[in-house]
Amino acid sequence: MSSPTISRPGPTASAPPAPGPRERLRRLAARIGPVLAVYSVLKLAGFTVFLVLLDSAGDFREKHPRFGGGAHPWNVLGSWDGWWYQQIALHGYDPALEPVPGATGMITLQGNSAAFFPLYPALMRLVSEVTGLGPYGAGMAVSVVCSFVAALGIHAVTAHLGGRRAGLVAVGLWAVWPGSGTEWAVYSESLYTALAAWACWAVITRRWALAGVLVFAAGLTRPTAFALVAALAVAGAVAVVRRREDWRQPLAAVAIAPLGTAGYLAWVGYRMDDWGGYTKLQEGAWGHTFDYGRHSLDVLTSVPVGHFDYLFAMPMEDVIGVGVVLLVPVLTVLLVRLRPPSVLVVYTVLSYLTVMGTQQYFGNVSRYLLPLFPLFVPLALAMRRLSGPVLAAVLGTAALASGSYAGYVLFELGVP
Repeated sequence: MSSPTISRPGPTASAPPAPGPRERLRRLAARIGPVLAVYSVLKLAGFTVFLVLLDSAGDFREKHPRFGGGAHPWNVLGSWDGWWYQQIALHGYDPALEPVPGATGMITLQGNSAAFFPLYPALMRLVSEVTGLGPYGAGMAVSVVCSFVAALGIHAVTAHLGGRRAGLVAVGLWAVWPGSGTEWAVYSESLYTALAAWACWAVITRRWALAGVLVFAAGLTRPTAFALVAALAVAGAVAVVRRREDWRQPLAAVAIAPLGTAGYLAWVGYRMDDWGGYTKLQEGAWGHTFDYGRHSLDVLTSVPVGHFDYLFAMPMEDVIGVGVVLLVPVLTVLLVRLRPPSVLVVYTVLSYLTVMGTQQYFGNVSRYLLPLFPLFVPLALAMRRLSGPVLAAVLGTAALASGSYAGYVLFELGVP
């Protein structure tokens, strides 16, 4: 009788060694390098055209440095809202509701820096103190860096839904979209879009704590972050109902998210001794008020027939704004047909309705709608089928043209 054989385990396969710092850096460069390259090339093309147009027209030389003027073309990028952000970075806030002596009608209050949310100027001040740059240089540095961070976030979301090629196309669209002239300016659009894109990515990948913190930060950047708060809440509810998540993490994220906006508005109200002070300031000093779309409807029924007799008319800027406004519902329907995560749909729809329901300089809608990056997704998924040369021709041409429609029109033919 033969003795039983004893099976012995074979040698276990050793785990591959962890990559060293150099290999990790190489992999990171391979992953994000194309994103940064696509965005920088397209953006630099449009930015160069913008500066050339400014210099050739020369109109900025006759304007006040606070209102679209300056000694050099690039100074225009720190005017208008950029002037206010620089004042906050230099001097901080002094919230107040100060009447304009003898004023009647729409504008009855002096402009006050409290109308501008604090995260962007706080970053400007930090960068200025660390680098020695003045407020203008620090503001430009923050915006440019944040524009690349936004590009990476837009790529991450779009690539998650449609692959890396679609992600690169979406980044290209971010560089050339109407309103993209504020991406490299002393404006908060790049910071807000970066926070919104990465917040949506965190929700999609179920990183709830990160999503809550990012939406909180977005709420310190722009008041429209309430759309992000609602999108996070809906996504959290959907995840819990479908039993994909324990309810505590989404709830904690939703509890944190609105505190940025609510905290700043409460602080402004306390300092003004008027809990509705922020709204009164926007309405009395800038003419911005929620009118349920009456002003937008007035523009949309006037511009197509060549009439520009409505409030805050800026013909060239408004024509571009009307085109963008009419394009958004089409792209939203195409986005919904893709059945994307709910966070993208809710964020896009609520942001759009907020912009359309507010009385303001209508031409600025191209800037206000710039952070609606989910609209790039259906276009990117369609355009990814194009060959490389065709894509380069389409986006390259749009980049050169953006120096005019997304930059010059916004800053010189309108009021950004």
